[in-house]
Amino acid sequence: MRKQVLTMLAASVLAVSASSAMAAGDAAKGKTKAASCAACHGQAGISAVPTYPNLKGQKAAYVVKQLKAFKSGTRKDPTMNAMSKPLTDADMANIAAYYAGMK
Repeated sequence: MRKQVLTMLAASVLAVSASSAMAAGDAAKGKTKAASCAACHGQAGISAVPTYPNLKGQKAAYVVKQLKAFKSGTRKDPTMNAMSKPLTDADMANIAAYYAGMK
């Protein structure tokens, strides 16, 4: 029984580690993918329009969560719903890594 518990615990730790690594994203790829974001959110992640949020320095998990909500339609904004539709999970992680890395 103890061996089974330890095996399950080890598998859980590996699964969490793997998902964390996948969620990290590639900021260089994110910079390329985020080029279209700059029109509203600013070239440096700071929007010139008060109603558009600043993305510079946002936590990656938050950016991914919001992009997924826009893509699924649970968060409504016509522009963001359309912009997020073609994004893959990897694209979202990459964009999030790019903005999170801006200081």
